[in-house]
Amino acid sequence: MATLSLVPTSTLASSSLGRVNRYSGMAFASSVKEIKGDGNLPKLALTSTHGEAEIYLFGGCVTSWKVASGKDLLFVRPDAVFNGQKPLSGGIPHCFPQFGPGPMQQHGFARNMNWSVVDSENVEGNPVVTLELKDGPYSRSMWDFSFQALYKVTLNKSSLSTELIITNTDKKQFSFSTALHTYFHASVTGASVRGLKGCKTLNKDPDPTNPLEGKEERDVITFPGFVDCIYLDAPNVLHLDNGLGDIITVKNTNWSDTVLWNPYQQMEACYRDFVCVENAKIGKVQLEPEESWIAIQHLSID
Repeated sequence: MATLSLVPTSTLASSSLGRVNRYSGMAFASSVKEIKGDGNLPKLALTSTHGEAEIYLFGGCVTSWKVASGKDLLFVRPDAVFNGQKPLSGGIPHCFPQFGPGPMQQHGFARNMNWSVVDSENVEGNPVVTLELKDGPYSRSMWDFSFQALYKVTLNKSSLSTELIITNTDKKQFSFSTALHTYFHASVTGASVRGLKGCKTLNKDPDPTNPLEGKEERDVITFPGFVDCIYLDAPNVLHLDNGLGDIITVKNTNWSDTVLWNPYQQMEACYRDFVCVENAKIGKVQLEPEESWIAIQHLSID
């Protein structure tokens, strides 16, 4: 079971974030380039001798993770719209400061805002970038708090790691829920997840507005139809067989819950080609002024 990680803002200066460059026109590390993506939206291309990754600044969304073989382990839906108005449907979208439906728009606003680059490094041949999101008129129209989100993405050999730090820069307490809504390229008929047996479940099938409480009894969870299920107090390590010959290990620190999702025939054009295995924090995180919450996701392939 993951534990809540709250740290005073003052301790972050010595964290693993490294230097932070906040000036415009900052020089990128040699393994990081800013280029135009679909819809002319700016994106970062991370390259190394053992893989590639792409991150759109709109939504701070990782949309591609290619390993040495050239295979992309993430999935972007064919109906994804790259116009800077609608969230990107695929890759690793942010859900913040709300997961799912609620008083604000679905999954919050972080996936609908432009993030900025505050750091890029090349660590032993591995590209590392850090993005930042701060409150503004758009976010405050839905959630009237001052905050900072830092999102560090590291491309290593056979792995992709992310570190999310949410800091309360307001003068009053706030609370939030959050998730990384990761889409994995998969063959849905052959895909399966191991490691969730024994977890308490909130199953949104058949009624998303009234989830059924239960307990997962299966060693191997498959996707035979519509799947939308929350696993509370999930373990820190899961294994996804994507049905395409790859076993992806999903490790986390401080993401206490897991969500499995596949829309089945609600998305007839593409449901066969992906599954979502999402690290989440379903229960509210409360932060006092100057406190921070940190969570890490580590995706790797053997």
